[in-house]
Amino acid sequence: MTPLVRWARTHPLALDALVAAGVLICMVAGSFVDPHGADGTYGWGARTPDALSLFLMVLGAAALVFRRIAPMYVLAATSTVSLVELVTGEPRAPVVMSAVVALFTVAATTDRPTTWRVGLATMAVLTCVAMFVGPLPWYAQENLGIFAWTGMAAAAGDAVRSRRAFVAAIRERAERAERTREEEARRRVAEERLRIARDLHDVVAHHIALVNVQAGVAAHVMDKRPDQAKEALSHVREASRSALNELRATVGLLRQTGDPEAPTEPAPGLDRLDDLVDTFRHAGLPVEVARAEDAPALPAAVDLAAFRVVQEALTNVQKHAGPDSRAEVSVVRVGPNVEVSILDDGPGTTSATTADEHGGHGLLGMRERVTALGGTLTAGPRYGGGFRVHAILPVNARTTTSGDATT
Repeated sequence: MTPLVRWARTHPLALDALVAAGVLICMVAGSFVDPHGADGTYGWGARTPDALSLFLMVLGAAALVFRRIAPMYVLAATSTVSLVELVTGEPRAPVVMSAVVALFTVAATTDRPTTWRVGLATMAVLTCVAMFVGPLPWYAQENLGIFAWTGMAAAAGDAVRSRRAFVAAIRERAERAERTREEEARRRVAEERLRIARDLHDVVAHHIALVNVQAGVAAHVMDKRPDQAKEALSHVREASRSALNELRATVGLLRQTGDPEAPTEPAPGLDRLDDLVDTFRHAGLPVEVARAEDAPALPAAVDLAAFRVVQEALTNVQKHAGPDSRAEVSVVRVGPNVEVSILDDGPGTTSATTADEHGGHGLLGMRERVTALGGTLTAGPRYGGGFRVHAILPVNARTTTSGDATT
């Protein structure tokens, strides 16, 4: 934006005063020109305006100073002084120029229906008075000039108003698009943070629970059965190594461009279900698995979600079901869906739900994972004791937004 345009926008009244002064100069200069000079040419200085015409020109120009503040009143004032000049002026001075500028302002600042009504009324009144009341013949070119100039002023003002509205619409659309891009970027960041938080929770909760159990076993049998304590510590080492590897893979997603390459190990899936179950068996939790050996491979997102559901559910069994509990895991393909069920027979039937209600994220994370793929998850106590987690995942899953998943 240039300094002149900035000044014009910050000082509109001063700009209108300059416009009014320019219009006054043009009217005064035009009043000295005779359009019917010798040889059909314009004669400069061939006539001199009278005092009334000069006074009317000053009044019309002074009214233009307030054309943006009260455009209708300014048009009425300039039209009035123009009518007086059209009736009394001999020779006629171009006072109507002030009404032309005022009509342009009205058309540029109002709507199209108002422009049509006011423009036609102004054009008709000024032209009719000039033709049938003024001293000149009705067919004089000055009278036709009034008709042409008022019509062009209304059309030009309407075009300016339409252009401004078009530019404003484009600017608003661009600003809306920019806001949409920013909101989309924030939404994607929130989704990624939620996904990473779920992964970290699944990894940490699973492995730390196993480490805690094995460390407790090692501490309990260290003095009496050192061989069993050594085996428990070995399981602690394996669980901690697995936790570190999965944490490294997850944190690698947060690296910026130019950082060392992140691990390329694929995300875990049901092909690692036996290894997962073995870790719980080593920790003292009997787990039985039922699934088809020749089941077709699942999409990566569905495979990962099923694995995480089993992992989190067994972790909850390990932490809440009690020392003598048993667990059953089943993965069954039913039509277009894959159903994952985890059952236990422990007495701690509500511990997992209570933990989630007091700040835990296990059941919430499982439900978000399943819902994000268009599936459903139910979790609750079983009749007669124990706890049941049941997830239905569509094989041809379509990932939804986090907002949809939360809803």
